[in-house]
Amino acid sequence: MIYFFIFVILILLELAYFRIADRFNIIDKPNLRSSHTSIVLRGGGIIFLFGAWLFWAFFGLQYSWFILGLSLIGLVSFIDDIHSLPDSVRLVAQFTAMFLMFYQFDILNWHDWWMVLVALIVCVGIINAYNFMDGINGITGGYSIAVLLPLMYLNSSDGFISQDYLYVVGLSLLVFCFFNFRKKAKCFAGDVGSISIAFILLFAIGKLIIMTGDLSYLTFLAVYGADAVLTICHRIQLHENLGEAHRKHAYQLLANELKMPHVLVSTIYMVLQLAISAGLVFLPVNHYLYMGIIIVALAAAYLVFMKRNYHLHEEYLRSKLQQS
Repeated sequence: MIYFFIFVILILLELAYFRIADRFNIIDKPNLRSSHTSIVLRGGGIIFLFGAWLFWAFFGLQYSWFILGLSLIGLVSFIDDIHSLPDSVRLVAQFTAMFLMFYQFDILNWHDWWMVLVALIVCVGIINAYNFMDGINGITGGYSIAVLLPLMYLNSSDGFISQDYLYVVGLSLLVFCFFNFRKKAKCFAGDVGSISIAFILLFAIGKLIIMTGDLSYLTFLAVYGADAVLTICHRIQLHENLGEAHRKHAYQLLANELKMPHVLVSTIYMVLQLAISAGLVFLPVNHYLYMGIIIVALAAAYLVFMKRNYHLHEEYLRSKLQQS
């Protein structure tokens, strides 16, 4: 009954946000780098922040330091959605929030300061990569469900985190997907959504890794990781400004240049990640060997795909420049 009550509250909060966003013109306008062609409300992913606050309020004020960090990173990201903030401000907020998450993990100590520093940098990189991948309808919500499901399955037996936490995260994802996982989205996640859900899921993965000592559970993020990291490497090779918007991710080429429906592309990423995660959970193979095989396979698939299709993106850019 409590979950139904929270679900209803989340729906009402999302609808209330839509009215606020419409009233104050919090919108996403299409441009040369966009994968959409019409104006859409931005920041609908604030529902993930609402969901975390409801979990904290209804289930015993658990994980307070994590919730504090999430609130910081979520609110700064929301402000950035409304009025662009300097990179330095966003990075300070992200590192501070991640520090609070690590404090919640109880892993901060001077003995292993260099490991903590490396982990901080990697985790901030992960949440930004998650944000980079938020570019078409359904992909953030669908992919996040694909990450959440194996965590829920493992938690049912291992109990590395509050199951209520995972259920409420799932409810917030269902509400968001109802409005976003469709041909004509009612809203986009915005930075507040993609950054917040990345932070939320990373907390659960971090709890699992700390309990098991198994870093291979990062494979639950393998598909996003491959696309994001290899696209960054490609853009560095092209001497591009990494802070500028672009359309060079594999999922963007599928949706834009190859004209595949957004929901279909999002479903492909979702199903692929679920299959990879299922292999890690169920196959009787060394986890690190499996992780290595997956990384190599995804990298090879990405390179072959780009070799065959990237010229279509170059043709698109040339046509837009000629029109302007």
